[in-house]
Amino acid sequence: MTSLPTPNLDDRRFQDLVDEAKRRVQQHCPEWTDHNVSDPGVTLIEAFAHMTDELLYRLNRVPDLHYLRFLDLIGVALFPPTAARGDVTFWLSAPRDVPVVVPAGAQVATERSEVEDPVVFTVDRELAIVPCALTHLVTAVEDVSTPPADRTDELRDGKEPEVFASPPAPGDAVLFGLSDAVPGCAVLLRVEAHAEGRGVDPRDPPWAWEAWNGSGWSPCEVDRDSTGGFNQPGDVVLHVPHSHAVSVVARHRAGWLRCRAVAPAPDRPFYQRAPRLVSVTAATIGGTTGATHADVVRGETVGVSEGVPGQRFPLARTPVVVDDGALVVEVAAPDGWERWTEVRSFAESGPADRHVVLDRVGGEVIFGPAVRQPGGGVRLYGAVPAKSAAIRVPEYRTGGGLRGNVARGLLRVQRDPVPFVTAVTNRRPASGGVAGESVRDAAVRGPLLLRTRDRAVTAEDYEVLTREAAPEIARVRCVPASPGSAAVRVLVVPSVGAHEESDFAALQPDADVRGRIERFLEERRCVGARVSVEPPYYQGVTVVAQLRAKAGTPEDVLRTRSVQALYDYFNPVSGGPDGDGWPFGRPVQSGEVFAVLQRLPGVELVEEIKLFGANPVTGDRGTAVARLDLPVNGLAFSYGHQVRVTR
Repeated sequence: MTSLPTPNLDDRRFQDLVDEAKRRVQQHCPEWTDHNVSDPGVTLIEAFAHMTDELLYRLNRVPDLHYLRFLDLIGVALFPPTAARGDVTFWLSAPRDVPVVVPAGAQVATERSEVEDPVVFTVDRELAIVPCALTHLVTAVEDVSTPPADRTDELRDGKEPEVFASPPAPGDAVLFGLSDAVPGCAVLLRVEAHAEGRGVDPRDPPWAWEAWNGSGWSPCEVDRDSTGGFNQPGDVVLHVPHSHAVSVVARHRAGWLRCRAVAPAPDRPFYQRAPRLVSVTAATIGGTTGATHADVVRGETVGVSEGVPGQRFPLARTPVVVDDGALVVEVAAPDGWERWTEVRSFAESGPADRHVVLDRVGGEVIFGPAVRQPGGGVRLYGAVPAKSAAIRVPEYRTGGGLRGNVARGLLRVQRDPVPFVTAVTNRRPASGGVAGESVRDAAVRGPLLLRTRDRAVTAEDYEVLTREAAPEIARVRCVPASPGSAAVRVLVVPSVGAHEESDFAALQPDADVRGRIERFLEERRCVGARVSVEPPYYQGVTVVAQLRAKAGTPEDVLRTRSVQALYDYFNPVSGGPDGDGWPFGRPVQSGEVFAVLQRLPGVELVEEIKLFGANPVTGDRGTAVARLDLPVNGLAFSYGHQVRVTR
């Protein structure tokens, strides 16, 4: 266990105590004028000062031994590690005519190395990879008064229907009707088309793919596109959102996917003529589901009740991963298993409430205690399981930690093979894995918790409570929405995997995490306060530098080293002067870039530095400046550094 630093509750020492006693003598007994060390009274003062010094030393040692118990008394428990979460995609060896089911609990992992064990993720919920085929083709224009046109027969008869109106306009769309809804699946559209849609950039055509979710259109992620904007034969692979549902369009019921033409950027071309489709087929080739860096333990019997209050039963695996839902404990009864639910404390529990408290760090299931009342009676805070009743936990998760923040593409080993699935991968990095809270951090949090008392008043209160609601976030900062406003903005930065700090999408907090924080703060905010949980403003920073290498230092090695140093320094999570993330609102100055690069091994001289502001979404870069000012909610974010090395 990590030891706490020895606190200084009273920093007075022997000579300080002697000097203070002599001053008090002068105030209260002015006739005592001999303060030399030979005076018997001074000898008594020194003797008592020595004993008091020993007492103060012992007093200062008490918190080092009992601080954790004091934290327990005020309700401060160490935060357990949180598990990283991410999406994993299962690819079929070939399209199937029947659904392929990936069961909940299936495990995928990284490859084992010589120095590290694999990182194992467990599938959260069952995934059904539903087969599909193309049944209908419909075109629509932006004008809502014009009904969609059914082009299915034209496609089947080889009449090569146009996908957009003539001439094409932003808002025109072609709709592909699938035989069934395919929520969470990867769909392959194999297209043969004539090169009539020339005029567009085939690498980035001006369109957007969407899926009908029952009430509107949700965006689809394009995995790959080799059609050049419907200008050549090729494939389009789409990842359909989990909200995909069947609907009726042009009097046909199907699971609809839509390709909609969008207005391009001012310097990008648009379709001059509408492309023509020769043939289109559809098939399901994979599916995506969520996975968590944790092992699932099922059906564990933790013990047998003795029929007394305050019983504790240890779990076999620790620590228990924090989950959005409460732990369920089952107690054997004559007519089956009774469900007992987890609560935060027994303060509101009555004698008949089937409640338990879970120590997630120590891994103990705790039943309610009995407390003696002033009148002599005993009150039960929670029901007591019957004597000799078996107690079991149907399911819980154990694991978590920083290792789960794996980079994209590393989860590619199926530990539980699924028939007809040939490959698995994570298309995005996993995030949210945080190590358990240290004793030192808990010691700092204890006084803050006493002050907030579960209520958010000051900006620091909001930050403390946000960390309690979502321990997996890396950084949190509370700023006012505007001067004099009752609204507050809680800025959260998620924990990301190694080498993923430059991924702008990975630094956006998950919608589930934001919702959990908002609900937690809503119950604790001041009346009239409006709370917004959002990501910070990420100011892209691009450094263009020219370095002179020392003799014997390879240029490519120094270039790689310097670019990595810039990414490490302008890092929202672990960068900045102190290494704990770029400070909120701190400006970026070209002078500090000189210092970062000059101290690198192998650098003879930093000859030139140019600093640019960049937009991490569009990639646009501004003019060279000596200083980039950031707003109070701003963080520096590395974007496209360029380093030239000379001799």
